[in-house]
Amino acid sequence: MTGESDTVTTPDAGPAAANPSPARNPLLIDPRRGDVENDISATKERSLFAIAGGMLVEISLPKLLLAWTVSLLLPAVLLGLAPLVMTAWIATVSERVQYLTGISAAVLLVVVLAIGWFGWRPLFRIAEVNFWSLNALAIQPAYVLYREALRHLAERALGARLTVEQRSRLRAASSAGAGVILCAFAVLVAWLVWPFTRWIGDFGDLVSAYRLMIPTVANATVLVCAYLAVASLVWGFADATMDQPQDFTGFAAPATGGRSWRVAHLSDIHIVGERYGFRIESGRGGPRGNERLERVLTRLDAIHAADPLDLVLISGDMTDAGLASEWAEFFDAVARHPALKERMLILPGNHDLNIVDRANPARLDLPFSPGKRLRQMRTLSAMVAIQGDRVRVLGDSPAQSQRTLNEALAGEKANIVVFADRGGLGRSARLRTVLDDQFPMLLPPDSEDGLGVVILNSNAQSNFSFTNALGMISIEQGRRLGAAVAAYPKAHWIVALHHHLMEYPMPGVAFADRIGTALVNGSWFVRMLKPFGGRLVVMHGHRHIDWIGACGPVTIVSAPSPVMDATDFEPTHFHILTLAAGPGGRLLLRAPERIDIAGDPPSSPGASSPGA
Repeated sequence: MTGESDTVTTPDAGPAAANPSPARNPLLIDPRRGDVENDISATKERSLFAIAGGMLVEISLPKLLLAWTVSLLLPAVLLGLAPLVMTAWIATVSERVQYLTGISAAVLLVVVLAIGWFGWRPLFRIAEVNFWSLNALAIQPAYVLYREALRHLAERALGARLTVEQRSRLRAASSAGAGVILCAFAVLVAWLVWPFTRWIGDFGDLVSAYRLMIPTVANATVLVCAYLAVASLVWGFADATMDQPQDFTGFAAPATGGRSWRVAHLSDIHIVGERYGFRIESGRGGPRGNERLERVLTRLDAIHAADPLDLVLISGDMTDAGLASEWAEFFDAVARHPALKERMLILPGNHDLNIVDRANPARLDLPFSPGKRLRQMRTLSAMVAIQGDRVRVLGDSPAQSQRTLNEALAGEKANIVVFADRGGLGRSARLRTVLDDQFPMLLPPDSEDGLGVVILNSNAQSNFSFTNALGMISIEQGRRLGAAVAAYPKAHWIVALHHHLMEYPMPGVAFADRIGTALVNGSWFVRMLKPFGGRLVVMHGHRHIDWIGACGPVTIVSAPSPVMDATDFEPTHFHILTLAAGPGGRLLLRAPERIDIAGDPPSSPGASSPGA
């Protein structure tokens, strides 16, 4: 059959569109421009309330109930039951204790000491993770909600009349005020529930569970409220008394002498696995595919050829959802720029680890899900490929801290490969601590006064795409970081993590964007860094915010995303930072070099706005 073909001329049709024949049947909907389904989880296009409303009809109720049972109900029941069961048990067995001989008591003591000696670290890590998970889920959001609401209302009322110092005092006052308000609320709830509590059990409680239902719930409520009352005051006054973040004004002047280092700081490149794919957060408000990233890397190659870079740091969210196809695109992109790969360091972001399903924000992982572990292993595998022979894993001893990432994972590589190929709950459980064990990572300074990099994993545990963004720095990471920096007393440092340390003083930020994305223990982390503040710079991403500031002596650089929040025809940018060794061992930051990445001209094929 012959005849004129029904040619369809559409944007981005490729080489065949150079001389298109007349279109007889033009597309009504161009799939390359996306549609409303691409905005299903886009926080830049839809409100959080709209996204949450859509989730209610999509969420798996059996899985949600099981997750709530494991994460909330079971801990609450154990918390409320503990005083009743313990007092009943003590009363029941106390008479038998006297029959223990000296030998049996000594054996019991040895067993208890052995459990504590060999098992304290995993038990401590489990306790710490669950403690901060409770804070991230129930305590910190309430405190942050009150704090940011007070700041938001005050800033709207006072606006531009506030000076820098007045804004800092306002931030401090709102922190203290939020702590007091939340403490009063917790005390009120505990006072109302107190008549239903019972703290001493008897033998009948051990055989009649129904007698424990009401006091168990009441006890758990009072204990959580007591903790909330204390924690909110501690959080509030800790935030109020710390050095408040302020815009950076101390850029060093260019100098010809002394050591300096050029660092290209990228973050949140959110690689997708499809040529016309859109990002979760930006939807159609962001670019399609990965062409923008290729422009960024090509531009960096040219910059490096003209004026060599010392480091290319990508501070998390290399992928949009941690999928294998996205990591494959990442490796392909990096392979085309070997000079950059030699200088590149990457670290995990929440999109690399905590996005359960990029197409369905209502889907959640169970706490023991192999899918979650698989995302961790993909990320760790990528870090091995990029920097495995250059970075060292910080251990508890100097000998352990000399192992490269490749050497530290030597005993687990076979298990990781088998798990990635076959999956399984058992194999997943065996790898449950592997990711956490590798942090912090250290790129050592090349000399006693050189520049080193400490790489942290700041992602809190999350099993739900809608709550994926919270951050936390574990006490173990903080302790190892402090020991590493102290071990090089003349060196300078970049402390690299994904999450922002706190909400920064940026007027006009939407109220919804202020809540639930920063480190839950950010004020502690800033205080921990303060003794070293003069010789380090903190670099992070996560919020896509272009901000450079300081909390007291701690300099903070927040990287914009060079590929997010801009459609194909809109420009984006990133920065090249110059760090310099200053007098007294200080690390100086010169004014950053802004690198603009132009978008497609609006008149070019495929560059028109999705809404056009």
